Amino acid sequence: MILYSDRDDHYSQRVRIVLAEKDISAEIKESNSEDVSDEILSISPYHKLPILVDRDLAIHDPSVMMEYLDERFPHPPLLPVYPVERANSRTLMLRIDREWCPLIDALVSRENTDKELIKIREELLHEISSIAPTFKEFKFFMSNEFTLVDCLFAPILWRLPSLGIKLPLNRHLKPLLDYQNSVFERPGFLDSLSSLERDLRFDS
Repeated sequence: MILYSDRDDHYSQRVRIVLAEKDISAEIKESNSEDVSDEILSISPYHKLPILVDRDLAIHDPSVMMEYLDERFPHPPLLPVYPVERANSRTLMLRIDREWCPLIDALVSRENTDKELIKIREELLHEISSIAPTFKEFKFFMSNEFTLVDCLFAPILWRLPSLGIKLPLNRHLKPLLDYQNSVFERPGFLDSLSSLERDLRFDS
């Protein structure tokens, strides 16, 4: 099994977290879309990373990769057992992908004007801050177990300082900040970080 992974990309890191949490033996080939060969990129119809290759199977969608790995290596499970809870997790993952990730991608690309980037940062901070109270009730993202939803959310939180967003230290956000600190200390999360990603929070 080979994961062609962008060394500084939240989509790639979410897959690396799954590999690390499940202790899956896989070769991780770090690169970026500018450096990787056309032969590898041609595996994906979108010509971008990440790409997971397992024998004759090639997967180019990060969410499909994560669910494939969770089903093929069922222990520890990263999706709930019961159908309603699984559907809720998938709904949360879809929300992050459709509503938050475009904001993050815009901040990473820096193709917008400074004024637009400020608005994007404000919107993303508002969205993330709005879920802070849920962490009073749950240890993880709408769950008391670490799930694929956390695999999506943790790389976003890790990148916030490098994107010009600082979570305020206040009472409202304390449950979220406690969650953040807990997830960042998980061995699976730490093992998922590339050398470039390790510096993100300290170079910003």
